[in-house]
Amino acid sequence: MPHINPNPDEICRMLHGIHSIAVVGLSPNPARPSFQVARAMQANGYRIVPVRPLVQEVLGETAWPDLESLPFAVDMVDVFRAPEHVPAIVDSCIKLGVPRLWLQDGVIHEAAAQRARKAGIHVVMNRCMWRDFSQLCVDRDA
Repeated sequence: MPHINPNPDEICRMLHGIHSIAVVGLSPNPARPSFQVARAMQANGYRIVPVRPLVQEVLGETAWPDLESLPFAVDMVDVFRAPEHVPAIVDSCIKLGVPRLWLQDGVIHEAAAQRARKAGIHVVMNRCMWRDFSQLCVDRDA
Protein backbone atom coordinates (compact mmCIF):
# COMPACT_ATOMS: atom_id res chain seq x y z
CA MET A 1 0.00 0.00 0.00
CA PRO A 2 1.57 3.31 -1.06
CA HIS A 3 2.23 5.97 1.53
CA ILE A 4 -0.35 8.76 1.77
CA ASN A 5 0.83 11.97 3.40
CA PRO A 6 -1.28 13.76 6.00
CA ASN A 7 -3.61 16.44 4.65
CA PRO A 8 -2.61 20.14 4.93
CA ASP A 9 -4.48 20.66 8.21
CA GLU A 10 -2.77 17.63 9.77
CA ILE A 11 0.62 18.83 8.53
CA CYS A 12 0.06 22.24 10.14
CA ARG A 13 -1.04 20.66 13.42
CA MET A 14 2.05 18.48 13.33
CA LEU A 15 4.37 21.43 12.69
CA HIS A 16 2.70 23.61 15.32
CA GLY A 17 2.92 20.79 17.86
CA ILE A 18 6.69 20.43 17.78
CA HIS A 19 9.65 22.41 19.07
CA SER A 20 12.77 20.41 18.20
CA ILE A 21 13.80 18.95 14.84
CA ALA A 22 16.77 16.64 14.37
CA VAL A 23 17.94 17.25 10.81
CA VAL A 24 19.74 14.15 9.53
CA GLY A 25 22.19 15.14 6.81
CA LEU A 26 22.22 18.85 7.67
CA SER A 27 25.01 20.42 5.64
CA PRO A 28 27.09 23.32 7.00
CA ASN A 29 27.13 24.70 3.42
CA PRO A 30 24.66 27.64 3.18
CA ALA A 31 24.00 26.82 -0.50
CA ARG A 32 22.58 23.36 0.31
CA PRO A 33 18.81 22.85 0.66
CA SER A 34 19.23 21.19 4.07
CA PHE A 35 20.93 24.32 5.44
CA GLN A 36 18.34 26.63 3.89
CA VAL A 37 15.37 24.66 5.23
CA ALA A 38 16.91 24.29 8.70
CA ARG A 39 17.82 27.98 8.87
CA ALA A 40 14.28 29.00 7.88
CA MET A 41 12.70 26.67 10.44
CA GLN A 42 15.14 27.93 13.10
CA ALA A 43 14.19 31.53 12.23
CA ASN A 44 10.58 30.55 12.94
CA GLY A 45 11.35 29.39 16.46
CA TYR A 46 12.19 25.71 16.02
CA ARG A 47 15.23 24.22 17.71
CA ILE A 48 17.38 22.63 15.03
CA VAL A 49 19.54 19.66 16.03
CA PRO A 50 22.14 18.87 13.35
CA VAL A 51 22.83 15.17 12.81
CA ARG A 52 25.87 14.69 10.61
CA PRO A 53 29.16 12.90 11.29
CA LEU A 54 32.43 14.83 11.09
CA VAL A 55 30.73 18.20 11.64
CA GLN A 56 31.02 20.04 14.95
CA GLU A 57 28.36 22.71 14.60
CA VAL A 58 25.74 24.00 12.17
CA LEU A 59 23.56 27.09 12.64
CA GLY A 60 25.05 27.66 16.09
CA GLU A 61 23.96 24.21 17.32
CA THR A 62 26.16 21.29 18.29
CA ALA A 63 26.14 18.58 15.63
CA TRP A 64 25.77 14.91 16.56
CA PRO A 65 27.11 11.97 14.51
CA ASP A 66 23.85 9.99 14.62
CA LEU A 67 20.43 9.95 16.27
CA GLU A 68 21.55 7.52 18.98
CA SER A 69 24.15 10.07 20.13
CA LEU A 70 21.56 12.72 20.99
CA PRO A 71 21.50 13.29 24.77
CA PHE A 72 17.84 14.39 24.64
CA ALA A 73 14.65 13.51 22.81
CA VAL A 74 13.47 15.39 19.73
CA ASP A 75 9.95 15.98 18.47
CA MET A 76 10.69 15.18 14.84
CA VAL A 77 13.40 13.80 12.59
CA ASP A 78 13.81 15.52 9.22
CA VAL A 79 15.81 13.53 6.65
CA PHE A 80 18.08 14.96 3.96
CA ARG A 81 19.75 11.67 3.01
CA ALA A 82 19.48 9.40 -0.01
CA PRO A 83 16.60 6.90 0.13
CA GLU A 84 18.89 3.92 0.74
CA HIS A 85 19.73 5.38 4.17
CA VAL A 86 16.11 5.69 5.29
CA PRO A 87 15.65 2.13 6.66
CA ALA A 88 18.49 2.60 9.17
CA ILE A 89 17.11 6.02 10.14
CA VAL A 90 13.69 4.46 10.70
CA ASP A 91 15.34 1.78 12.87
CA SER A 92 16.83 4.57 15.00
CA CYS A 93 13.54 6.44 15.20
CA ILE A 94 11.72 3.30 16.34
CA LYS A 95 14.43 2.49 18.89
CA LEU A 96 14.40 6.03 20.30
CA GLY A 97 10.62 6.46 20.24
CA VAL A 98 10.69 9.46 17.89
CA PRO A 99 7.04 10.35 17.24
CA ARG A 100 7.38 12.07 13.83
CA LEU A 101 9.47 11.51 10.72
CA TRP A 102 9.72 13.86 7.74
CA LEU A 103 11.40 12.71 4.52
CA GLN A 104 12.26 15.72 2.36
CA ASP A 105 11.63 16.15 -1.38
CA GLY A 106 13.04 13.21 -3.31
CA VAL A 107 13.55 11.06 -0.20
CA ILE A 108 11.18 8.17 -0.88
CA HIS A 109 11.27 4.72 0.71
CA GLU A 110 7.83 3.13 0.82
CA ALA A 111 8.81 0.06 2.88
CA ALA A 112 10.60 2.11 5.54
CA ALA A 113 7.72 4.60 5.74
CA GLN A 114 5.27 1.74 6.19
CA ARG A 115 7.44 0.21 8.93
CA ALA A 116 7.63 3.57 10.70
CA ARG A 117 3.84 4.02 10.53
CA LYS A 118 3.31 0.51 11.92
CA ALA A 119 5.54 1.53 14.83
CA GLY A 120 3.26 4.50 15.53
CA ILE A 121 5.41 7.19 13.91
CA HIS A 122 3.65 9.95 11.96
CA VAL A 123 5.34 10.08 8.56
CA VAL A 124 5.49 12.76 5.87
CA MET A 125 7.37 11.70 2.74
CA ASN A 126 8.67 13.48 -0.36
CA ARG A 127 7.68 16.96 0.81
CA CYS A 128 9.66 20.03 1.86
CA MET A 129 9.07 20.99 5.48
CA TRP A 130 9.84 24.67 4.94
CA ARG A 131 7.67 24.93 1.84
CA ASP A 132 4.77 23.27 3.66
CA PHE A 133 5.24 25.43 6.74
CA SER A 134 5.44 28.67 4.76
CA GLN A 135 2.69 27.86 2.23
CA LEU A 136 0.24 25.81 4.27
CA CYS A 137 0.65 27.01 7.84
CA VAL A 138 1.84 30.62 8.00
CA ASP A 139 -1.07 32.02 5.97
CA ARG A 140 -3.53 30.13 8.18
CA ASP A 141 -1.99 31.71 11.26
CA ALA A 142 -2.51 35.27 10.05
